[in-house]
Amino acid sequence: METKILYGKPVANSVKSGLKNRIENCNREGIRPGLVVVLVGDDPASKSYVRSKERACETLGIYSETIHLPAETTQVELNALIDRLNEDDRFHGILVQMPLPGHLNDIEIIERISPAKDVDGFHPMSVGRLVQGQNTLLPCTPAGIIEILTYYDIETKGKHVVIVGRSNIVGKPMLNLMYQKSESANATATICHTGTKDIKKHTRQADILIVAAGVPEMVKADMVKEGAIVIDVGMNRVDDPTCEKGYRLTGDVAFEEVKDHCKAITPVPGGVGVMTIAMLMKNTVQAAEDHVKMKKYGKK
Repeated sequence: METKILYGKPVANSVKSGLKNRIENCNREGIRPGLVVVLVGDDPASKSYVRSKERACETLGIYSETIHLPAETTQVELNALIDRLNEDDRFHGILVQMPLPGHLNDIEIIERISPAKDVDGFHPMSVGRLVQGQNTLLPCTPAGIIEILTYYDIETKGKHVVIVGRSNIVGKPMLNLMYQKSESANATATICHTGTKDIKKHTRQADILIVAAGVPEMVKADMVKEGAIVIDVGMNRVDDPTCEKGYRLTGDVAFEEVKDHCKAITPVPGGVGVMTIAMLMKNTVQAAEDHVKMKKYGKK
């Protein structure tokens, strides 16, 4: 069986290409989609990710600003900044880069962002609308996985999707997306986590296995059903003195071991990761379009 590698770059390019006309339509209405990113502290991975967002915005013609705050920023100061950004019409999307320094309450910040500008899809109102199957801004990584499955014509209807990991960023929203009654979902979904007994028993039942556990190469070949589709969300730095940088990037799936047992698999890097920024751009444009509708018709 020849395994198909599900590269994310062509999918991300397709998503971004589809945004160009939508951005032009917003411009004709006098609106330039805008995204503001708030970065607190100097976490190297966060700074690199933010630079990638800035480049994506520049390429698409989305207005963007990055507000870089010192790690010592207080909760009161950050709350006040979010309040100002909620009222700033230049920005249709607000993204506070996680993780925040330990003294800051990330839940309080997430809840403070206007749901209309919640391009991360983390606000309780966004989550509630997702659960109910209503139109909303979707969490970027899970939405990107749906795009990958759709792009490569992978059927989800009636399939058993098993998700490993229950984070608010990937696992939980992925579960809620997969059981929705829609063309890109309509699956039977199971979620596994650290409290699950005998995870292998569940992963081996998966037609589509989505792994977002944050544990390097935890999924081995004996945990995957022959012919399954494997989506690896993990992005882990593993020390490796043989590499120039002293480390290598690996997913939550032992790629070389698993790939010969499955029908298709995403690589790490080069798979799901590139989709997150593409979907952030899509959410920013959607938020701008919603703003246009509010101005013209007084409703979303």
